[in-house]
Amino acid sequence: MCGQLTDSERQFIGPFLPVGRFGPYPERLREQFEGVIWRFRTGSQWRETPERFGAWQTVYNRFMRWRDAGVFEALLEEAIAEAARRDEIDMSMVGVDSTTTRAHHDAAGMRVGEETLAALEEAASQKRGASEEQGGQDGESDPVGAERRRVRRRRRARLKAALLGRSRGGLTSKIHLAPDRRCRPMALLLTVGQAADSPQFVPVLSKVRVRLSVGRPRTRPAAVAGDKAYSSRANRTHLRKRRIKAVIPEKKDQAANHKEEGQPGGRPVTHDADLYRDRNTVERAINRMKDWRGIAIRYDETPESYLAGLHLRAATIWISSILKPIDHN
Repeated sequence: MCGQLTDSERQFIGPFLPVGRFGPYPERLREQFEGVIWRFRTGSQWRETPERFGAWQTVYNRFMRWRDAGVFEALLEEAIAEAARRDEIDMSMVGVDSTTTRAHHDAAGMRVGEETLAALEEAASQKRGASEEQGGQDGESDPVGAERRRVRRRRRARLKAALLGRSRGGLTSKIHLAPDRRCRPMALLLTVGQAADSPQFVPVLSKVRVRLSVGRPRTRPAAVAGDKAYSSRANRTHLRKRRIKAVIPEKKDQAANHKEEGQPGGRPVTHDADLYRDRNTVERAINRMKDWRGIAIRYDETPESYLAGLHLRAATIWISSILKPIDHN
């Protein structure tokens, strides 16, 4: 899907664009929606939006309202539901993986309310304990050092609120996703860049939700594939309780521990090698998501705006697959 929507795509998206309760029907809604697509596809600044999409302030304001109203997430959910109605979803296996995205320096200026910042700072201080403060007495004798520590805590609290992590490459965020076997993202989760993969395995799987015409949404795939980073006892237990087949190879140290424990350690962990070959659908889905420059690099200050862009990109992938237009990306 490029910057210009086809008639069928406009018709599909149109009902999801709220117009408010008062005033005349806004003009050029669909053009403004295309302006949002253009912005995330190119990674440009909002004020650089071409005039054919309308005034850039209007396009930006529309995006913020649509983001707050949950339009992009609802659009993704409806696209998945439409694919289910057409019997075009393969739930035989879902892959799970993550990818790190570098944050542009424009993304580092998120404003955080004083109350929220104080709460985050207090939580971080309690987590580290009193050792860093050296009993509190050194803080009185060394007010300069105490102020430096306070500034560092507030800086870390701002990054945590913005879901930004710091590494050797700079500020980063991490996208955790679960696509189907046709490389279409079914669930998305955003964390700080240094977040480990394994703890996010269950949360991202819990977001897999296929709404059906009748009955409860389908949330349980037949199998889940992941690399060795997800090979933990907690993750395997979760899949076993839900009667989901685990297609996850075991780490060498875990296999060695099983061997040393012998029979008390339980049966050796195995995985379906044939199914595991299809785990490349996760990498292919990541590549499709990062075809848009505004997704490959985070330009948004707030995690809500960036996550809205992720939902928008995932929705366009599904809509392109359902309506089968020519994909120019």
